[in-house]
Amino acid sequence: MTRHHRPRTARRHRPTPSLTDLRRVAFAAAYRMLGSVTEAEDVAQEALLRVAPQGEVADDVVNAEAYTTTVATRIALDVLRSARVRRESYVGEWLPEPLVGDVVASGAAPPDGAAHAELADDLSTAFLVLLETLTPSERAAFLLHDVLGYPHRQAARVIGTTELAARQLVSRARRRVAARREEMVDDARGAAADRPDPHAAELVERFIAAVERGELEALLELLAEDVEIVGDSGGNTPPGFAVSKPVRGREAVARLLVGFARRGAPGHLRPALVNGRPGMVAYADESIGGGLIGTYALDVSGGRVTHLRGVINPDKLRHLGPLADLDAVARVIRDVAARRRAASDAPPA
Repeated sequence: MTRHHRPRTARRHRPTPSLTDLRRVAFAAAYRMLGSVTEAEDVAQEALLRVAPQGEVADDVVNAEAYTTTVATRIALDVLRSARVRRESYVGEWLPEPLVGDVVASGAAPPDGAAHAELADDLSTAFLVLLETLTPSERAAFLLHDVLGYPHRQAARVIGTTELAARQLVSRARRRVAARREEMVDDARGAAADRPDPHAAELVERFIAAVERGELEALLELLAEDVEIVGDSGGNTPPGFAVSKPVRGREAVARLLVGFARRGAPGHLRPALVNGRPGMVAYADESIGGGLIGTYALDVSGGRVTHLRGVINPDKLRHLGPLADLDAVARVIRDVAARRRAASDAPPA
């Protein structure tokens, strides 16, 4: 049976954090590794059972947070290795399960914003998409060393490899991430598209207004020249609900969004923090029962939207609350289209 390495000493050097705090630490480590809220919550639960099997951390643990991160990362690494096979057969584009608002996830943190402040810097949707280009071992080594600041020797113990191999894993991961980031550079300013923009929240408000009104010219002003929109439905939505493949280019994306707006869907958009960055959430109107339709993470650079990543796969949204009846939404859209066709076919009075 695998023994989890943990620093030991005759007495603890710091106060023991609460189990709630340790659960937050475990969830953060697991979510960085997996990009799945559901799986990260399962890993956090399992990690706490190993870290504090009797409801409290052993007296000889020097750093409970570091030990919890170690245990959670090891469990998540095993989960990710199994999940890679499933993700390769995933229908359409795969995006991480979104975190919305200041609370990291149901049961993962208290509603005080502490977990959001801790994770916002490195849990943006853009960053998690970059991590998907790495192998499980590269991802673990990169996160442990470059994000969490673990020495290579300690990261090697967590992964179960040599210090030299851990260094090589981090090096390869850096090259992959750097290459992928180059593809996300905003030509207008030469800045990485995943870098926070101080005016992003205000731009999202304007973006929502332009989308809901179907204003093509306003959208063209807000979108970068090479903007890209990606949708993740997992094949679990009615036809026409999701972007089946990425769409790129200002004109194409703007017309796509205007087309969605003019279909008469009984829904509305609200600004929200999505993975720590300004984004938006789509809700169905109360006339058909309300509920969440999807989330949209927006990357903003140079005062323009460079990427939109939408998740409307119901299986990835259940942790956020009641979901909309997508079949009911689709029926309304079909009824609106039918009425419009009938009106256009009717002879003039």
